[in-house]
Amino acid sequence: MSRDAAMAAERDAAIAAETEQSKTADGLTVYVGVVPAEIVKGPPTHVLLSKGPHEYQIISKSPHEYDIVAAIFDATSGERVSDGVVTAEVSGLGLSGSKTQLEPMQIAGTTAYGGFFDLPGSDLYIVKLTVERGGAKPAVLQFKYDHRR
Repeated sequence: MSRDAAMAAERDAAIAAETEQSKTADGLTVYVGVVPAEIVKGPPTHVLLSKGPHEYQIISKSPHEYDIVAAIFDATSGERVSDGVVTAEVSGLGLSGSKTQLEPMQIAGTTAYGGFFDLPGSDLYIVKLTVERGGAKPAVLQFKYDHRR
């Protein structure tokens, strides 16, 4: 293997290690996906807002909006969790982030949780999920999402 090929393979391995898609903690296995909002909502559009009786301003939907989707399973039984309250906090490295409750949604007859976030820059983002179920201790799982490519 050439030196350039070895360096490329090492770089690709490092990027793969930084981008995590599943984790198991506190009795849950969670899979996370991040997709451009256009896949869910359709292409960005312009919205016409009235500022006054004859004034209008055109505002574009954010081109940096992404949908974060979490599929959650009981780690022991493998059963899908459909009764959770899931909160996500998304932040760039060293920055405070935005936090929102993910909404349950049906995908192919199964429950997943999702919500929209702005990822405005090329950065390594931290996605922190908190899953609450009944009286059990909340499960907290942290993922890295590489948005630098």
